Amino acid sequence: MRYHFCTLFDKNYLYRGLALYNSLVRHCSDFKLWILCMDDTTYDILNKINLNKVELIPLKEFEDRELLNIKNTRAPGEYCFTCTPSLPLYILKKNPDLDMIAYLDADLYFYSSPEPIYKEFDNNSIMVIPQRVSKNIQYLERFGIYNVGMLIFRNDKYGLNCLGWWRKKCIEWCFAYFNKGRFGDQTYLNDWPERFFGVYVLQHKGAGIAPWNVSQYKIKEINNQIFVDDEPLIFYHFQSLKIYPNLKFQLYNPPYNISSNIKKLIYNPYLKELKKIIIKVKIINPYFNYGLSPEPLILKRILLNNSKLVKLHLTLKKRIPIYRKFYKCIKNL
Repeated sequence: MRYHFCTLFDKNYLYRGLALYNSLVRHCSDFKLWILCMDDTTYDILNKINLNKVELIPLKEFEDRELLNIKNTRAPGEYCFTCTPSLPLYILKKNPDLDMIAYLDADLYFYSSPEPIYKEFDNNSIMVIPQRVSKNIQYLERFGIYNVGMLIFRNDKYGLNCLGWWRKKCIEWCFAYFNKGRFGDQTYLNDWPERFFGVYVLQHKGAGIAPWNVSQYKIKEINNQIFVDDEPLIFYHFQSLKIYPNLKFQLYNPPYNISSNIKKLIYNPYLKELKKIIIKVKIINPYFNYGLSPEPLILKRILLNNSKLVKLHLTLKKRIPIYRKFYKCIKNL
């Protein structure tokens, strides 16, 4: 079958968006990917790379009056959240003959074909994937029962109705803090199976693997294929990942437990992919300097060269668990 995907990202997620694209090329023989470029820099670089099977959408062609009216009230990341439901709706309306569209977060990476997802989805209208949060961090479910990472919408009255409702809600309120049970674009998904007809909750373990749930599964490699328990890993969601210029990485949410085996099988191939992409982008634009976090050593120097910050960090490291982890990370550099 031919797959139809869409995603959106700005210059800070350019490397990850290209990694997503490369993984689709590797595991989908026939697909089309629409990319909403959230700034001119992203559009210009992607246009120069000239990606096959991709259609770029400039932000100025995508934004309508309703989005522009609230744009200045949202931080850049919040505006990306706000635009999420509008993107698949925009594509389905522009392509009435399209059967369905899958929205993908830019920090997904495919390790095998998405075919099992679509076989399980079958003839339903809307697909959601549970967070499946590990037991020791169940409180993270407050961010949503289902994850926005991958969603499928069929181009029928049920899929369009759901997208229209979601878009309206995100334009009304979509911020990166909690308010009346809402957070960003994601908590709006919580009651979809009850609110809308034709919603299917995906059961495949290999879809939606992420740092908040990977520790509860047995991750293994058999004949160059990674498995989640006894099912193939389809895609991994690299949320909460800081990448440094030397391509070392750190998960900035302390509760996540990533074993050395998971780093070897899942994270290392992704980082190798990113390294190739960074080189390619730098050839196109040597001045491109986005998407990587400052080296921890720089943070340490800033900290230790300021007497007030030294006193502050000595106090905080004793009191705040998240700060203790940060201090532990940098003190031996």
